[in-house]
Amino acid sequence: MIRRSLARRSLLGLAAAGIALGATLGALPARAEGLLRISQQFGTLYTPFHVMKDQGLIEKHGKALGIDIKVEWTRLSGGAAINDALLAGTIDIASAGIGPFLILWDKTRGTANEVKIVGAFGAQPNFLLTNNPNVKTIADFTEKDRVATPAAGVSVQARILQMAAEQAFGPGNARKLDNLMVTLPHPDATAALIAGGTEITAHLSNPPFQNQALKDPKVHKVLSSYDVLGGPATPTVAYATVKFRAENPKTYKAFVDAFNEATKWVEANKKEAAAIYVKVEQSRLDPAFIAEVLSDPEVQYTTVPLGTLKFADFLNRIGAIKAKPTSWKEFTFEDLHAASGS
Repeated sequence: MIRRSLARRSLLGLAAAGIALGATLGALPARAEGLLRISQQFGTLYTPFHVMKDQGLIEKHGKALGIDIKVEWTRLSGGAAINDALLAGTIDIASAGIGPFLILWDKTRGTANEVKIVGAFGAQPNFLLTNNPNVKTIADFTEKDRVATPAAGVSVQARILQMAAEQAFGPGNARKLDNLMVTLPHPDATAALIAGGTEITAHLSNPPFQNQALKDPKVHKVLSSYDVLGGPATPTVAYATVKFRAENPKTYKAFVDAFNEATKWVEANKKEAAAIYVKVEQSRLDPAFIAEVLSDPEVQYTTVPLGTLKFADFLNRIGAIKAKPTSWKEFTFEDLHAASGS
C-alpha cells in the first residue's frame, strides 16, 4: 500500500538525516556565532528561502554585521520531525505550520528552550482537493476515502481539516475525520491524487502542488483554508528558541534582515522569483506556471503573522495546547511587534 511504503521511506529519510525523534526539553548547549542551520519543507511559500539561498542574503547581512556565517539548509517534512530537530539542537531556524509551532510553543513556555516566531511566510490559501467525484463537501467523505496531509492529525493542513469538521459537524466533532488522514509529503500526495488508483482520494495541499493538481480534470477543490478561517491567514512560520536568539544576536539579526529583504523582493519580482524557485528546487515545472502561482491575488508576501490567534484559540479549545494566548505578540519575537499582526 502507498501509505505503508511512503511512511517507511519518510522514516528512513529522517534516520539518515540523524534526527533525534526522542528529543527532550533539556537546555541546548551554547555555541559560537557564525553557523546557521535552517529547515524548510515543500512549496512556493518557501520562495523567500530560495531567494535567500540563491543570492546569499544571510551571508551578505552577516558580513554587514562583521561576521562570516556558514549556512546549512535541511529539507524535512512534517512539523513533528522539525520540532524534534529543533529541540535536539540539529537546526537553529525551524519552518513548519502554525499548528506544530503552537504545540511546541505551549510545550516549551518557561523552559530553557522556549520558542517564538521569527517571521511568517506570508498568507497563502490551502486547498482541500479530491479525485472522488462524489465528494462535494467534507460531509461526503466515507471510510473508503483517505486524505493526505504532511503530518496526520497535527500539521497545519490537518488542523484546517479539523476546524472545517468542527464547523460542519458541530462542537466536539473536530476530530471526526482524523481516521481518514494519511501522512504524506506534498509532492507524493500530489502524484498519488493525480495518478488515482491508490487509497489517497484527497489532499489538503499548498501551492504550487494544489495548482498543479487542479490542472487535472479528475481533481476538484472541496474548500479553501480561507473559507474555514474567514479570510487570509498565515499557514507556515519560521521560529527559533529564545536561547538561540540571545546567544547569537548577530547571526539571528542577519537571518531576520535577509528574510525581510527576500520577502519584499519576491513581492516586487515574481517572475524572477519564479525562475529562482525552479532553479533551486531543480523543478521540471514551467517558470511561467510558478510565476502565475506567486501572482495569485489571494497570496500575500509579508513576514508578519496573520490570523494566528484563530489557530491558537482552536487548539486550546480542543485541548491540543494548555495556554490560551490573548495576543499574537505572546508567541512572537519583539522584532515583529511594531507591525499589525494577528
